[in-house]
Amino acid sequence: MASRTGTAGRVFKTAWFSKAARKAHLADEELSSAIREVMLGQADNLGGGVFKKRLGRNQYRSLILAKGGRYWVYSYLFAKKDRANIDNEELTAFRALADLYSRKTDADIARELQFGELVEIDYDEEPQI
Repeated sequence: MASRTGTAGRVFKTAWFSKAARKAHLADEELSSAIREVMLGQADNLGGGVFKKRLGRNQYRSLILAKGGRYWVYSYLFAKKDRANIDNEELTAFRALADLYSRKTDADIARELQFGELVEIDYDEEPQI
């Protein structure tokens, strides 16, 4: 599936994000649906492969790293009520992390999955009806 932000790829969440999403009651189905929307350009593009997407009925903001569209990685989650946005230093760090993910090989990703640093989201390019 080609998109405005890149091609479809594998979708992951970091271990930290996974724990935060569980506490926020955000299921993988919602994350999968949100990735489809990001691929269609329905997210805030913060540049450098960093996207901000609203989740949980607009109560949360997620940061997704997807430079090159090969790997889409949910990396950070925050409640809208707790903070308005990330600061410039944080954005710079997330852009550097997006660069890092763009250079990872399938073997690197497999290792991170094995050690629990990443969790793969069962992603279907086509929505279920």
